[in-house]
Amino acid sequence: MSSGDPATIHANVAERGREAGAALGDHPAAEVRSIAARVLPQIDAAPDDTVVPTAAGLMRFIDYLPTRIFEMTVHSLDLASALARPEQPSSAALAITLELASTLAIEQSRAGDLLLAITGRRPLPGGFTVL
Repeated sequence: MSSGDPATIHANVAERGREAGAALGDHPAAEVRSIAARVLPQIDAAPDDTVVPTAAGLMRFIDYLPTRIFEMTVHSLDLASALARPEQPSSAALAITLELASTLAIEQSRAGDLLLAITGRRPLPGGFTVL
C-alpha cells in the first residue's frame, strides 16, 4: 500500500494516538492539565503573523491554530465515542472545526454533498471525507 492509501493513513494515525496516549502516563487528565497550563500562555502571547513550520509548509500562526483546534475537536469526539461518554467540545471549538471542514469541502468541490447531507436530503456518498 502507498503512504497515501486511506487504510495506511488511518493505521498510522491510530498508532500515533496510542503512542500519545501512552506518553500521558498513569494520570492522563493531570498531564493534559499540565500541558494546557504550559501551552495556553504561549498561544495567547504568540503574534498572529508568526510563521510556523508545519507538515504542509510554512503557515501564519493565525491560520495554523484553527487546524489544531480541528484536530483536538475531532479527536476529542473520537475519544468520547470510544469511551461511550456524552461529552461534547465547546461551542467555539465546534464552530471553528465546522467552519474549517466546510471550507475544505468547498475547496474540494464537495460542499453540495455535505450541504445535502446535513440538511437531511440524502446521505453522504460512500467514503466521503474532506481530509
